[in-house]
Amino acid sequence: MSGLRAHILCIDDDRETAGLIAEELFDRGFKVSLAYDGQQGFEAIVNQQPDLALVDITMPVLSGFGLLERLASEAPRFAGMPFLYLTALSDRTNELKGRMLGADDYITKPVDFDILTAIIAARLARVARPPAWPNTVGLTGRESESLTWAARGKTSGEIATILGLTKRTVDFHIDNARIKLNASTRMQAAVKAAAGGLIEP
Repeated sequence: MSGLRAHILCIDDDRETAGLIAEELFDRGFKVSLAYDGQQGFEAIVNQQPDLALVDITMPVLSGFGLLERLASEAPRFAGMPFLYLTALSDRTNELKGRMLGADDYITKPVDFDILTAIIAARLARVARPPAWPNTVGLTGRESESLTWAARGKTSGEIATILGLTKRTVDFHIDNARIKLNASTRMQAAVKAAAGGLIEP
């Protein structure tokens, strides 16, 4: 997060639990703010624009499920913000409902803070990648494979041997990928694809 503390909004009606979570996450390098029901949480998300929301489900005024539904209908600009349920509801039905509503993760209490920190870090790292332009590029499987090996420094001939193709076919796939990525060279295409999460060099 560019050296700045990532901002976590914790929404939980149990003030003691919320305070404990906030203290632990603060000690682990995050900026944390609190809300104590779904309505407060909605207002905090809109006004504070946190990097990630950590949300209980069973809350007064507006439940965690209701909050996610309201965000989807009234504030769709936050669709890219990681939304994690942290709840005592460990049954499969509620977890399925949470995931179907669009939650990024469903974590059950009691909290294992090492695991929670790892999940938060992974979600924030995913968001920090360049925005959704790669989804519109539409590289084929062969184009991605060829570009991946090119990013690893392989020549077209070496890639052809690895993939069981002809050198001409490899060049064809890489040229197509380069054009789709609006890159002037194959290495520039590989760099753009890697930066956009299209390939993992």
